[in-house]
Amino acid sequence: MSETRTDLQRHPVLVVDFGAQYAQLIARRVREARVYSEVVPHSMPVSEMLAKEPAAIILSGGPSSVYEAGAPRLDAALLEAGVPVFGMCYGFQSMAQALGGTVEKTGAREYGKTGATIAGTGSTLFEGQPSSQIVWMSHGDSVTVAPPGARVTASTAGTPVAAIEDDDRRLYGVQWHPEVLHSEQGQRVLENFLWQGAGIEPSWTPGNVVDDLVTAVREQVGQDRVLCALSGGVDSSVAAALVQRAVGDQLTCVFVDHGLLREGEAEQVEKDFVAATGVDLVVVDARERFLTALAGVTDPEAKRKIIGEQFIRVFEQAARDVVGRHGRSDSDEEHPVKWLVQGTLYPDVVESGGGEGAANIKSHHNVGGLPEDLQFGLVEPLRTLFKDEVRQVGLELGVPEGIVWRQPFPGPGLGIRIIGAVDAERLAILRRADAIAREELTRAGLDRDIWQCPVVLLADVRSVGVQGDGRTYGHPVVLRPVASEDAMTADWARVPYDVLAHISTRITNEVAEVNRVVLDVTSKPPGTIEWE
Repeated sequence: MSETRTDLQRHPVLVVDFGAQYAQLIARRVREARVYSEVVPHSMPVSEMLAKEPAAIILSGGPSSVYEAGAPRLDAALLEAGVPVFGMCYGFQSMAQALGGTVEKTGAREYGKTGATIAGTGSTLFEGQPSSQIVWMSHGDSVTVAPPGARVTASTAGTPVAAIEDDDRRLYGVQWHPEVLHSEQGQRVLENFLWQGAGIEPSWTPGNVVDDLVTAVREQVGQDRVLCALSGGVDSSVAAALVQRAVGDQLTCVFVDHGLLREGEAEQVEKDFVAATGVDLVVVDARERFLTALAGVTDPEAKRKIIGEQFIRVFEQAARDVVGRHGRSDSDEEHPVKWLVQGTLYPDVVESGGGEGAANIKSHHNVGGLPEDLQFGLVEPLRTLFKDEVRQVGLELGVPEGIVWRQPFPGPGLGIRIIGAVDAERLAILRRADAIAREELTRAGLDRDIWQCPVVLLADVRSVGVQGDGRTYGHPVVLRPVASEDAMTADWARVPYDVLAHISTRITNEVAEVNRVVLDVTSKPPGTIEWE
């Protein structure tokens, strides 16, 4: 690992979150500019932010007004530290106010696509861009007087001070949201700030990321044996390939057949992944164990925690079995296998309440669902990465495209796609319906257009239907096709009607217990991708 990449990780771009809906998206856009970024809460003291030795700071948007009591405040010391700063929307207003500018409620609100005019020449933010561009606004307050020393470099019909730049102090800001795709030049504006305004070298590339992560895993694990919780999905497969590159035959992958898998899942993992990597794989049949533990449980958080704990208990036994296969590596240790690899991603951590000020949306089985008496140290090499970055790392590692581009599947499996208690009969119903939906989406060539399509069984709901000239009282299933880049935000995928119709017809014809198929058209937010 070169010194440049080490320095880059040691000097992150900090995205200060003022309660923005898209704070994680800003971090992703920074990484798309090949610069490492981290999100920190606005409540973090400036001394702690500066202790991270940031290469630059980005101030996110937020729902508040800067002049309201209780609104998040920007400590002016952050602007006096000599670190390049870029403010967006609320962050822009906070910065302007802290520098001595004026922010007011003007009555001229701007929401959605808005035309912006770039003022003058020699702009750092707008170099190489057209003088007129479409930007995405979402504000009711405006900067009416620019702070001393800053020049105004963009305006709109309703916002005369829409962007400011102070090259001497390396302070920049725009009223709009450059992180969203609706801002035509948004990524170029962000890149101009990072590369020119802040002078950061764009070195966060898949090859460099792999080198950094491999080095980190070697340093963490040393000579110890490692287990990897392999599900066959994208995340755990890439994590396994990465750890195998780092420590070789110290790694044993454990695939747990918990009975919550999709049709043909276990066979595919054994065939595809092992053939591609040659990894040492142990398959554990734990179907009865998981179904017994989940019997009668309907609360989704309880399901996730039960599944998380059962996973760990199975791995503890697998660790003892690995010792038996390879011989003890340390006679003084009860569990010579000291490490458990998981494919935890950044969105998993955020949704499970990871980090100060983060809401616990739901406990992911591999984060909030882990038991307190965990007997392994965790190796989570992908913990700071978004899904699109994981796919690029996988390709860099040589993981087959068929695995890299698989639709995501949750660790708790079909257990959280049954609304109600989980049992073998309900799993069989859902498994058949899910297989039909996946077959038809693949046949229609939609696998790359759809992030994933959960099929949800409303097990405790009954629906009256007519089949074979007779009354039926069956279960509804829900199709949840979504489009997303990183799972932090998502929209429902516009699957062609004829494809949906064919899926519905096949499910109701071939799965006797189902007599109604419905479509979930909720975005994220407000809904999550999975129902539980």
